[in-house]
Amino acid sequence: MPTRHTLTIGQLSKKTGVGIETIRYYERTELIKDPPRRDSGYRDYPEETVDQLNFIINAKELGFSLNEIKELLALDSRPWTTAGDIKNKAETKVVQIEHKIEMLTNMRDTLKKLIEECSGKGSKFKCPILNRIKGK
Repeated sequence: MPTRHTLTIGQLSKKTGVGIETIRYYERTELIKDPPRRDSGYRDYPEETVDQLNFIINAKELGFSLNEIKELLALDSRPWTTAGDIKNKAETKVVQIEHKIEMLTNMRDTLKKLIEECSGKGSKFKCPILNRIKGK
């Protein structure tokens, strides 16, 4: 029996709000460490796994992908990492987010224009929305 307090995957899931299958996925992709197992085969998650999962949740809420989160976790684990290193990652993410916003704005504007052009009546063959999707 472990000497420090550990959590089962169910307890970890309940404590963090992260689904069990997602926790297993994070293990497989090495976002979190594969925990030791009891003789019964059950995983024994150390308490610090809660912090790791909260890190992942918070980073996802800021728009970071799982690969980017893996990079951030690696930076966080290195003693020589500077605030500038983290800032650079965040600045790169902002540029990517701004690009996505521009793309989404263009999609929205195009759809709005097509909606205005479509009367919603008559044959589907005269629908500008469908014709645009078909490339006509």
